[in-house]
Amino acid sequence: MSDFAIAILAAGLGTRLKSNIAKVLHRAGGRTLIEHAVRTALEVAPAERVFVVIGHQAEAVRQVLEPFGVRFICQRDQLGTGHAIQVGREQLQGAAEHLLVFYGDTPLLRASTLRQLAEHHAQSGAAATILSVVLDDPARYGRIVRDSGGHFADIVEHKACTPEQLAIREINSGIYCFRTAALFAHIDRIGNHNKAGEYYLTDVPALLLRAGEKVEATPMGGPEEMLGVNDRVELAEMDGRLRDRKARELMLCGVTIHRPETCVIDPDVEIGRDTVIGPCVAVYGGTRIAENCVVRPFSTIADSVLEEGAVVNECCWVDRSRIGAGASIGPFARLREGSELGPQARIGNFVETKKTRLGRKSKAQHLAYLGDATIGENVNIGAGTITCNYDGEKKNPTFIEDGVFVGTNSSLVAPLRLGRNAYVAAGSVITEDVPEDSLGVARGRQVNKEGWVRKRRAARSEPRKE
Repeated sequence: MSDFAIAILAAGLGTRLKSNIAKVLHRAGGRTLIEHAVRTALEVAPAERVFVVIGHQAEAVRQVLEPFGVRFICQRDQLGTGHAIQVGREQLQGAAEHLLVFYGDTPLLRASTLRQLAEHHAQSGAAATILSVVLDDPARYGRIVRDSGGHFADIVEHKACTPEQLAIREINSGIYCFRTAALFAHIDRIGNHNKAGEYYLTDVPALLLRAGEKVEATPMGGPEEMLGVNDRVELAEMDGRLRDRKARELMLCGVTIHRPETCVIDPDVEIGRDTVIGPCVAVYGGTRIAENCVVRPFSTIADSVLEEGAVVNECCWVDRSRIGAGASIGPFARLREGSELGPQARIGNFVETKKTRLGRKSKAQHLAYLGDATIGENVNIGAGTITCNYDGEKKNPTFIEDGVFVGTNSSLVAPLRLGRNAYVAAGSVITEDVPEDSLGVARGRQVNKEGWVRKRRAARSEPRKE
């Protein structure tokens, strides 16, 4: 592929999406459409030979793609696909001997298909090679018309087809390989005599053919690879196809996914073998889940790490956190950013953590909030416990050392340290450090008033005085 450059057409708004956002910035399968296209291109050619034609919301598209190091061509006036290549003449002419062109809204297109097309084009000696597709229902697509010998003759758009041409099932995918010199020798001959007044790249193969150049149309890849996105319905369908592709890839690698059609798993997610994913689970970003883990229904995990044997029970939210080997959370637990559970630690129902580390075999089983806390090993956090980490101006840390027992319904007012093996009595509001092996108690003394209820009852039963 050293003789190939790639141009990705991504300048349009996409009016049928009825959106203020450029088409290629819409998301499907966990990425923007244009990011899918660029990632595919980079499997075929290096970044310095990948050119993205931008127009609508050009800076936003540029911002998404800058980390990939690709080049940009700005099409300020969107006058058609042929015009997009014309405005990139200066950059594209000297980029490589051959130019591969495809659209930025075809996220199912595989790099292997592009490589196959490029290899066929280079070996055939053609000036242009069109990637065609044979469909059961060609619908609105332009047809590939062949002569009596079966050779390429023309591309006829759907609206211009005769009844005989409408019966043709081979369509133009809009993906092309050109010999660069031949393309730019004839591209200025494209006319704009159409309703839109635009210059179409689809006219170039016929121009080359009439100039005596060799033009081929060859079917490659699966039909679904050529699918683009034109409206919100197709966007949803594309998202589903990409999600299905990811789920299938994981299942073939040894992951069990119950009801995969209900799960949402982003493309960069890694999941180890023998892990079980329940129905209606969402796994986002760069999450890494090790082997033998369990994620039960209705849980969401984003940019987090689950070590081997970790368990996420029903209806949990895990964000930018780490769950250690054999640790478990939930149901109905929330791990906010910066939370870390050590091996075999346990976070139970309706417990929330934020920037908190829970050591080996420590547990907070019920109804607790732990924020900005460092908790050692074998610590018990009683139900209803909270770390009072915010004083109205700044967040303050809590340190709980190994073996501490915190009783139910305790408030730990930070900054605070509970020493090794210390106890906190239930219902306490702890504002000072508790030393090692000590008991901290901070609550009002209980007073029993004998007969109080009887006297109250009697008073309420007396006749009211007027």
